[in-house]
Amino acid sequence: MKTKHKLQEKKLKTLTAIINACGAFDKIFYRSQLNGAAKKHSDPIAHYLKEGWKIGFNPHPCFDTDYYLKTNEDVQKLNVHPFLHFIIFGHLEDRSTSENFNLTDYRRLHPEVQFDKINPLKHFTLNYGQTKPTSIKRPVSTPEFATLPEACDLDDAHLLEQAQQAGLFNFEWYREMYGAHFLTPLSAFKDYLHKSRFSPVNPSPSFDNETYHRMYSDVYHAQMSPLTHYLLCGEAEGREYQPAHIKWQPGSTVECTTQLTGKAKKLKIAICLHIFYEDYIERFARALDNFPMPVDVLVTVSSASFEAAVKKQFSSHPAVKDLKIRPVPNKGRNFGPLLVEYGDQLAKYDLFCHLHSKKSLYSGREQNQWAEYLTEYLLRDASVTTRLLNTFAEDSTIGLYYPTTFWMMPSWVNHVTMNKGFMSEWLEKFEIKTKTSDFLAYPAGGMFWARPSAVGKLLDLKLTYDDFPSEPLPNDGSSLHALERVIGTLVEANGQRQLFYYPASDTFTTDQSFITMNYHNALQSVQNDLKTYSHISFDAFDTLMRRKYTVSDHAKLKLGKELTQAGLVSSAHEFVTLRNKAEFTLRQRMSFQGDVKISGIYSEIATVLDIDEAYADRLMRREFELDLDLIQSKNEMVDIFNGLGAAGHILWVISDSYYTGAQVSLMLRKAGIAAPYRLLVSSEEQKRKDNGSMWHMIKADLQNEGITNHVHVGDNVVADSQIPGDLGLSTIHILHPMDKWRALGFADVLSGESALDEGHIHKWGALVSGVGRIPFLGE
Repeated sequence: MKTKHKLQEKKLKTLTAIINACGAFDKIFYRSQLNGAAKKHSDPIAHYLKEGWKIGFNPHPCFDTDYYLKTNEDVQKLNVHPFLHFIIFGHLEDRSTSENFNLTDYRRLHPEVQFDKINPLKHFTLNYGQTKPTSIKRPVSTPEFATLPEACDLDDAHLLEQAQQAGLFNFEWYREMYGAHFLTPLSAFKDYLHKSRFSPVNPSPSFDNETYHRMYSDVYHAQMSPLTHYLLCGEAEGREYQPAHIKWQPGSTVECTTQLTGKAKKLKIAICLHIFYEDYIERFARALDNFPMPVDVLVTVSSASFEAAVKKQFSSHPAVKDLKIRPVPNKGRNFGPLLVEYGDQLAKYDLFCHLHSKKSLYSGREQNQWAEYLTEYLLRDASVTTRLLNTFAEDSTIGLYYPTTFWMMPSWVNHVTMNKGFMSEWLEKFEIKTKTSDFLAYPAGGMFWARPSAVGKLLDLKLTYDDFPSEPLPNDGSSLHALERVIGTLVEANGQRQLFYYPASDTFTTDQSFITMNYHNALQSVQNDLKTYSHISFDAFDTLMRRKYTVSDHAKLKLGKELTQAGLVSSAHEFVTLRNKAEFTLRQRMSFQGDVKISGIYSEIATVLDIDEAYADRLMRREFELDLDLIQSKNEMVDIFNGLGAAGHILWVISDSYYTGAQVSLMLRKAGIAAPYRLLVSSEEQKRKDNGSMWHMIKADLQNEGITNHVHVGDNVVADSQIPGDLGLSTIHILHPMDKWRALGFADVLSGESALDEGHIHKWGALVSGVGRIPFLGE
């Protein structure tokens, strides 16, 4: 107990020093509250930390503790002291501190209060005097002030000392990993604190940033540095951390010169910014502060009212040579303004960088981590931009650059998802006949660097706003979602390569295997994750069971061969076409509502082939028999399923299938499923996963039964992950056998005409099925 007390006192001393160094704590104001309550304390900051904030005392006339907690739910969930959160993070995010004080307005009135120089509450105290408790009115004028001392270095120094004492920040390691340009431990630590809120950088071999954010989503959604959270409150809460782990090692790296070369200095560069949200004007201007050479800036704004602010921020910026500003309609998202307004001008540049203001919401709070990540590694980090400019200057085969996909996106984000049709339209416009894989490298978020020559076919289209869809757009599945997915294909079809930057190891590479890096899971890890859920649903085909030769139409092909010998059809391929057309005709007749049954399909076939219903029924049963014979177990997944059932978890199996529930159950039994489960089959429920109707029903069932701890496991990106995820359901995506085959670098097989060549199926199908038995890479 004595040791614990000493540790608590040591932490209190550290936190008191951090607050005192910040200068945002008004001691005179606080002592007046102590005197008014007839309380005495030698250290007002310590009193506030231990007791005062709980009884309604406030540290500054412009900071209402209760108000800050009520208006920032994420801070409540974090269980971090509200004022500590504000002085380390909240003031950088312009969080509201009081009903009578608006931080954003205060900064507008006082432009000298830069985000990284001084806490605005310290500025208030220095310039408006120590005050007594009263309602605070916003100053109406901007007085002249002397240069103010920087305080943030003092705050960071205290945190650094605490991190070093805990053995969680290693300067030499960080310097070797992320750049020799850090001259002091404090400069390196400040770099970590900045990036760790949105990037998978690590402070030492002992602490893994990404794992902490994934384990504690409240810390991530509060946009807080994991190590800072751990030091301030995570340790006291019993939160755990893991050793640093670099999850992806590229097969090759690109060595980049760290000092800007003479050749790079001659590049003519355009920075293209689309600004929909006004607060991004200053963000983008600050992102240019350390850019290594002068550039032209081409801006589009969603409102003409932004023009004055853009001119103020960029016209006198030392990195800006020429500035153009154009107000644009809300059409085409970020691509429309870029291509319509400046597409015809980009050819005169050697390179252009395209960024846009991007926000998302979580629990009512803006989430900027994805945008911060892209801005950092496309524009703001001088070490990165210098190296990529040198690479573009020296290697003419590099046509496109962007950082690897944002690390907190779903594992399946590098998939074509619902965009195949729209992608085909773009590729046709580009006269590209190359077939794209389902998983592919593309600049998720639509921000990148490019040579105009590498994307010339896009710029040459001379698009207008009428060529883009009107708002509102869906979350996915539009020509704009498809466009960002085909940019990499366009560059490669032009004979050039894509360059990527992986922040976790500070590595440049042309290796595209990062697109499936999140599938390097161990079965044991997935099993441990699943154990945390009370209710778990699984897809059936290619999740719990597989077909011997992978191809789902194989049974139809085998039946077609039998019918060919019987003289009923001219070829096996003709029967497969007839069988699938009958299924499509039924769906069309039902206006694609509900689902079809295999009995209905063969009733349709009976009409087409002019056979009686009894014979059609025998054919139906024969297709099922042939398919059942091909069914094999995905042994490890079945073991996980049965183990979860034995441990008392409630299990469901959900399948989009024309087979009956009894038929699917028989297949599952053959695959080794022994645990009890609830079975939902689309042909019987008349609802499907792939159109969302099944998931709406399941979500309603979960809500009606008060179930809040459910997860679904499946291999179909759209039906098993994207659609339920959009509805707020938890999912774990696993690789389909063909996806794993391609991710391992094997040639594309079982596609096109070869998918119905039985010799081809026998040659490759068993291999693909065997490789895909375990749905993760590295196993």
